[in-house]
Amino acid sequence: MLRTVPAHVRTDVEVSVDRGYMRRHISPARRLPVAALSRALLDAWAVLLPTECSGCGAADRALCPDCRVALRPAVHQAARDGVVVWCALDYSGVARHVIVAFKDGGRTDAAAVLAVPLRVAVAAALRSAPPPTVTNIHLVVIPSSRMAWRVRGYHPVELLLRRAGLAPTRALRAVRASVDQVGLDRTARSENRRGSLEAVRSLDGFRCIIVDDVLTTGSTLLEARRAVLAAGGEVVGLAVLAERRRLYPATYCSFKTD
Repeated sequence: MLRTVPAHVRTDVEVSVDRGYMRRHISPARRLPVAALSRALLDAWAVLLPTECSGCGAADRALCPDCRVALRPAVHQAARDGVVVWCALDYSGVARHVIVAFKDGGRTDAAAVLAVPLRVAVAAALRSAPPPTVTNIHLVVIPSSRMAWRVRGYHPVELLLRRAGLAPTRALRAVRASVDQVGLDRTARSENRRGSLEAVRSLDGFRCIIVDDVLTTGSTLLEARRAVLAAGGEVVGLAVLAERRRLYPATYCSFKTD
């Protein structure tokens, strides 16, 4: 089974896809409070501390109802250098605005909503894992740079996994600095990441799903996969919150939530 966080720190996440399978592999989180009470609390909070939707800019809500709908997961399978990656969202429109605000604008108020599609992508990767029966799977995250940590004060993927009731594992560390990937083409991204990560220890007998936020060329995920394999670990799947599909059309559509 997947490693989950202790019950006393789990948060409210509901996943509507294949509930039977999810219950067998991912511990359920506590139920959300009554909808009416939630709306009343949000209204009161908006009066005290006015905010705007990080998806469309509408006033008085961290995420408006329309943008919440736009963030419902539509899981699809992508491929980078022949390696399958399970993706929950398209990195465009509302999803792009919300993810950018969450990662680089300090809008952690979107974490609970973004945690749902990431959890579904992880479940899809788990479902597709090769036999034998998947047990004791670690969710490995990509280490943040020191600069990113100082600026944000949190690790975006770790925060989302915890909000989804799942426990991230820090199995990798950076062994050399990489420049910001934004603006780099596919070849430059690959060179930038190659050899930049290593395992923190021997990973013999270690089985994992590698989890990241946005998939573009796949250079970061593939480097993490290489580092785990080099240390003797097994990567049973890759999962991301969203894929930038401008250059990489989906190769397979899986289940969708409604």
